[in-house]
Amino acid sequence: MTKSGTIRVGIGGWTYDPWDESFYPAGLAKKRQLEHASRALKVIEVNGTYYSSQKPETFAKWASEVPDGFVFSLKASRFATNKKVLAEAGPSIERFLNQGIAELGDRLGPILWQFMPTKKFDAADFGAFLALLPSSLAGLTLRHAVEVRHPSFQTPEFIALARAHGVAVVCADHADYPLIPDVTADFVYARLQTGKETEEACYEPERLDQWAGRLKDWAQGRDGASLPLIHAEQPAAGQPRDVFAFFIHEGKSRAPAGAQALQARVD
Repeated sequence: MTKSGTIRVGIGGWTYDPWDESFYPAGLAKKRQLEHASRALKVIEVNGTYYSSQKPETFAKWASEVPDGFVFSLKASRFATNKKVLAEAGPSIERFLNQGIAELGDRLGPILWQFMPTKKFDAADFGAFLALLPSSLAGLTLRHAVEVRHPSFQTPEFIALARAHGVAVVCADHADYPLIPDVTADFVYARLQTGKETEEACYEPERLDQWAGRLKDWAQGRDGASLPLIHAEQPAAGQPRDVFAFFIHEGKSRAPAGAQALQARVD
């Protein structure tokens, strides 16, 4: 990972047919899309790893096609996060981590553990799950983020639990799921999911300005001003943090333009 305080804005994946018109140069071969995307953006969230495992050779190939400083965020296996009893997810977590992701080397960014909207907060069980997440793999430091989508997680007890384990809680700008902007780790992970196909840069200019301010606040050690915090007690200000933000879901065809516009605002 790069030094603290770096802001990376990206998208989900790099293959999406409308991007052939709105993002990629005309005539660019599919096999060269990652090469192009990784030079236009600083991070990509990989969704395919949520549904199925990959071969070590695949991760090594991805790493070879991107420039220094670029990183992949991997969405962890659904077989780990969709369990009724999360404390029993150990074998699924191990299978995900040991499929060959270490082949990414310093191109490995945060790992995103996404939970179903129906999954409710259970302090004991969720704490047991967080305890299963290792801090390193094959000499690489691991950074974990959790995206919870049930309103029962909007409680100070959850924030304190995530902070105790050094796991980031995703700040999700979503139409239906809860917004949890509290900082719980040494990095911040945001997913911007209310874009519009009618907006050239996915979000309106004023919203891009607003999110740029929040990303810069987080990177500089502040708490993301203007967002309603769940836990009254926040980490001491002043410690720089890496920040990852992704344009995902709504307005997808405009996501690359949104990522580039927001990145330009924070650089």
